[in-house]
Amino acid sequence: MDVIVKLLLSYLIGSVSGSMVMGKVKHVDIRTMGSGNAGGTNAFRTMGALFALGVIIIDIAKGYIPTKFISTLTLFNQTTISPDLLAILCGGFAVIGHVFPIYYGFKGGKGGGAGIGLVLATHPIAMVIALLVWILNLTLTGWVGLGTILASISIAVYGYFVPSENVYFLHTAIAIAVFIIFTHRSNIKRMIKGNENQFEKAMIFRKLFKK
Repeated sequence: MDVIVKLLLSYLIGSVSGSMVMGKVKHVDIRTMGSGNAGGTNAFRTMGALFALGVIIIDIAKGYIPTKFISTLTLFNQTTISPDLLAILCGGFAVIGHVFPIYYGFKGGKGGGAGIGLVLATHPIAMVIALLVWILNLTLTGWVGLGTILASISIAVYGYFVPSENVYFLHTAIAIAVFIIFTHRSNIKRMIKGNENQFEKAMIFRKLFKK
């Protein structure tokens, strides 16, 4: 019972959409704007950096809090499940809530924000590597979606070579990478067709080469 309640709480926390919360403040619904996605990328493109920063902070927190704190609560009785596994499961259910939020007709973001929170809570160094990969990709290609995909893959690669205190981290990192690729399949199709949106202002290397 204890585990079930924790997983349910994690899913409900994950279902809180950062873009919808910020949208309430600004009286907008970004699901009706841009790509229609409720994630941080669409928030940035349609509402700007400050709005998107609020979205990202909320989305990361809803992955971090279940992984780091909800999993450690003693609600009913002491569970026999491994604390490491329970932390991963709680974070995983938060990611599921991010993508399929019960509050918004099961139409949410692509899992990146909550996934960051999960990794940050279990292996923060891996998150630093992923952030560097994401930034490098953005300055080279301008494709935010591709950066998220490559960053998730880098976490799995890092987890393979560098052991984590959480013995389930590598398997989780691989699962997250596969899940992120799946949720970004529309971005992949647009990149192949050559019509994926690019954040051109961030493509500093292109600007240097043009000079």
